[in-house]
Amino acid sequence: MALQIPPLRSFVAVAELRHFTQAADRVGITQPSLSKQIHTLEAELGTTLFERGNAVTLTPAGEVLLPIATRILADVDSAHREVQNLIGLRRGRIRLGATPSLCVSLVPPLLRRFHTDHPGVELHIEESGSQDLVRDLARGALDLAVVVLPNAGPDVDDAGLTAEPLLRENLVVASLGPLPGVGTTIRIADLADHPLVMFRTGYDLRDATLDACRQAGFTPTFSVEGGEMDAVLSLVEAGLGAAVVPGIVVAGRPRLHITPFTAPGLRRTIALAHRRDLALPHSAQALRDTLIAQLHGGGLPPGVEAITQRDQSIAPTDDDGTAGRPSRR
Repeated sequence: MALQIPPLRSFVAVAELRHFTQAADRVGITQPSLSKQIHTLEAELGTTLFERGNAVTLTPAGEVLLPIATRILADVDSAHREVQNLIGLRRGRIRLGATPSLCVSLVPPLLRRFHTDHPGVELHIEESGSQDLVRDLARGALDLAVVVLPNAGPDVDDAGLTAEPLLRENLVVASLGPLPGVGTTIRIADLADHPLVMFRTGYDLRDATLDACRQAGFTPTFSVEGGEMDAVLSLVEAGLGAAVVPGIVVAGRPRLHITPFTAPGLRRTIALAHRRDLALPHSAQALRDTLIAQLHGGGLPPGVEAITQRDQSIAPTDDDGTAGRPSRR
């Protein structure tokens, strides 16, 4: 004797609802079909499962079968999900969000490595600010997002998200050549003597630079303003001024001269965010694992450090000691 899954589903539905018509609606079949499945199950077991009087009640045999059938169906559903997730590693889809600065630095080698291991998985990339990415994660439009965590923007907790800190990186000053009057490190106050290529309004690096300069007691001079990351770096390479940028984005630009800030400097934390109430699909988990392996495999540029598992037990903080929240870019 081999019990079939459809009759077990019908049995559990009737047992829980105590109503044949409502149970038929739940499992998506007609009431006569459901009754036939119950009779078939009873015939296979050699006993009745329900008392069919004014009210539908379980017989002692039905009481014994109900928890067993519930576990069987849960195992079947779990097996189906696991197999579908495994299939997803071969032909699934991942919706990944990242900020513009990360799209030109961290993301390309990550996707190249992941695509090599999982060529059948479709990769959809959204380039946007951290606040927009947090909103898209919360509404289910993204599976994962790589966001920046300075002390600005909405808290991921408020959006029902989990953010796993991945790395901390120093901001540096990029210029075409050594800046006059500047040694191996630069103070924020030294920026008063050098025109800057500035990001557009709303870019978090613009806000971080302006805030640091104000705290140092001056307003910086702009030679050019209004660009995104690629444009700003190209303008710096053209000799139009210096720019405050993440160290990771200039690692592949040998024409640029990099000057770190004098301690404590300016830092930011990069995190991988996803919805707290949903388990990651296997394909998204595989991408996360690939990213972790990439960060801990060495080869990070100076001023960029991967955050260890021990570090993750400590809430990320900014240089002023405040907890990190997603930035706009």
